[in-house]
Amino acid sequence: MTYPPSGTAPHEPGPHRPSAPVPAQRRALPSEAVRRIRAAATTEPGRLQFIGAALALLVVVFGAVTYLEISARASAAHDVVERSQPLSADAASIYRSLADADTMAASGFLAGAQEPADVHERYERDIKEASRLLVRAAASTDASTSSHREITTLGELLPEYTGLVERARANNRQGLPLGGAYLRYANQKMTNELLPAAERLYAVETGRLGTDSAEARRWPFLSLGAGVLALAALVWMQRRNYRRTNRVFNHGLLAATAAATVVLLWLAVGHTVARAELHGAMVHGQESLDVLNKARINSLKARANENLTLVARGAVLTPDGTQDQYETDYSTGMKALGAQLKSAQGLADDSRGSDPVATAVRGVSEWQDRHGKARTTDDRGEYESALEQIIGPKDSTGECFEQVDAALQQALAHEQDEFDTAAEDGRGALGGLPAGAAVLAVLGAVAAIVGVNRRLSEYR
Repeated sequence: MTYPPSGTAPHEPGPHRPSAPVPAQRRALPSEAVRRIRAAATTEPGRLQFIGAALALLVVVFGAVTYLEISARASAAHDVVERSQPLSADAASIYRSLADADTMAASGFLAGAQEPADVHERYERDIKEASRLLVRAAASTDASTSSHREITTLGELLPEYTGLVERARANNRQGLPLGGAYLRYANQKMTNELLPAAERLYAVETGRLGTDSAEARRWPFLSLGAGVLALAALVWMQRRNYRRTNRVFNHGLLAATAAATVVLLWLAVGHTVARAELHGAMVHGQESLDVLNKARINSLKARANENLTLVARGAVLTPDGTQDQYETDYSTGMKALGAQLKSAQGLADDSRGSDPVATAVRGVSEWQDRHGKARTTDDRGEYESALEQIIGPKDSTGECFEQVDAALQQALAHEQDEFDTAAEDGRGALGGLPAGAAVLAVLGAVAAIVGVNRRLSEYR
């Protein structure tokens, strides 16, 4: 007879034998749990427990999804009011300040050695305003963005421009013709480098405004779907309860249904109002602002080119050498200005917006008539008379320019107020909705459980 090795029980596995199988009790645990769940689901108390848990979960999910989606929409609406639109407006103001400074520099130069104090003060004010806005814009943008790069470019070029203007003034005070060359160089730097950078900055910030507004207006489909599903489940449960017990109301389920209904209505109405207000802010506010900003900038550039026509005295020609470059640029700017004023009239939705634009249109028409007469005078060789018709205190193109500029400034202020009001109303329509949805969802879930437990208590 053969015996097992010493110290090894006959029933113990050897060192190279497979380990013992998992006990049957352990394998049976999951299947036992499933069996118990299935058994519970076959009884009415068990089904009620599952239904109560599902109802509470649906209401909580509805509240959570609403909180997350509307928080994102509210954050985007907040950015529209507090970040995107102010940055877009600042970028437009930077552009206008630079263009106005260039216009004032040319106007002051034309006046001769004794530059008018009001013209010089306006130039200095424009430069300080542009510098202040550049600092504020830099503090509000990330260093890695294209906006920050444009701001850096403007910050580097602005001292170069002001230096050229000061050299032009110094030579002009001494009666040296070199002053005109320095002023032309300054204008070229403004036209070819500073204003394009400011325009790119404005385009980027306006694009960001459009993105934020679109995000705030995007429909919360997940929240609406979750709300409809939760409300349908609650109504189904109450109908089921009525058919089985012949009781019309279950207070817990009724409270849960009311909470879900309030959240769903608040969500639908609040977001609809916010969407409409933000859309109105973009259509009736921002679009008008965009057109009016471009119109005012073109009027400023046209005025600068008009002044430089007299400064250069035909020294700067178009590439084909047939026409005065500044006169050509003036005509191009005035044509663009006329088209933009026509668009602004179409976008104005009340008399407070349309009246200033109509005043600007009349001013542009008179400006062009006077400019034509001044050019005819200059072509006859009567420089001093032409100069008086351009920068004189009465019946000059300068008067028309000031009228157009003041009217456009008034129209811009009105459209900015329109935008601010509508955007603030849109942001306000979403205020409190995320937190309110979360609180009501929790209360609704608790009420659903209480209502189901009230029904369960009848089986005990």
